[in-house]
Amino acid sequence: MSTGLLGADEAAPAEVLRPRGKSRFLLTADHAGRAIPRALGDLGVSAADMDRHIAWDVGIDGVTRRLSALLDAPAVLQTYSRLVIDCNRKPGVASAFAEVSEATEIPGNKGLGAEAKAARQAAVFDPYHAAIEGLIGARPGTVYVAMHSFTPVYLEQARPMHAAVLYNRSPRLSRALAALLRAEPGLVVGENAPYQLTDETDYGVPVHAEARGLDYLEIEIRQDLVQHESGQAEWAERLARLLPLALETTGAESKA
Repeated sequence: MSTGLLGADEAAPAEVLRPRGKSRFLLTADHAGRAIPRALGDLGVSAADMDRHIAWDVGIDGVTRRLSALLDAPAVLQTYSRLVIDCNRKPGVASAFAEVSEATEIPGNKGLGAEAKAARQAAVFDPYHAAIEGLIGARPGTVYVAMHSFTPVYLEQARPMHAAVLYNRSPRLSRALAALLRAEPGLVVGENAPYQLTDETDYGVPVHAEARGLDYLEIEIRQDLVQHESGQAEWAERLARLLPLALETTGAESKA
């Protein structure tokens, strides 16, 4: 039976891994997938462009799956492309339905009306975030971890950092992880770069973590480092080792 925008045979928007995992960490990947609902065609975007960062966070699906297994942590991964609706934006902001991403036009998003936007939100955005809320509600002391990746070059500007942490009102855990990452050989680590975390530019951390007073991290990894399975495994293993240390150094491991 079809429900709204998605056909009965199409993938669910939220894939939940290890809902009963023992770790306090809850991993989320807002831009893990790049599927497009059949009813929307290809949004006027070429297959080559759908492989690029404009459609998804390259490599973060593989990193998150491996990290979930290593930590025995629940994870929620978004199946559909950020070009359908960006699940890390408030649905009311223009960037939730990007008409241009970097310098690429998205014809299928031009002039969307309220009804079309509401259909995408109901089919993709709402169930994804409901899955996250359900896990948080069932797991006291959750530590929210937003997993992302970033393109090495944006609008012809190179980004030299290998990874970054983002934060807003509660920086302590992210800063602790940044210090641990900097102690790793050869890593250049940014803080609130190449992006800043704000209520206007993010949804997951402000709504799920900061509004609830939860400890959180937002992690960004440069995409050329995780586009292949070897890099995904390397970063998952690194984070599986460092995330518990970050909790320990801040004393947050005892806050449950």
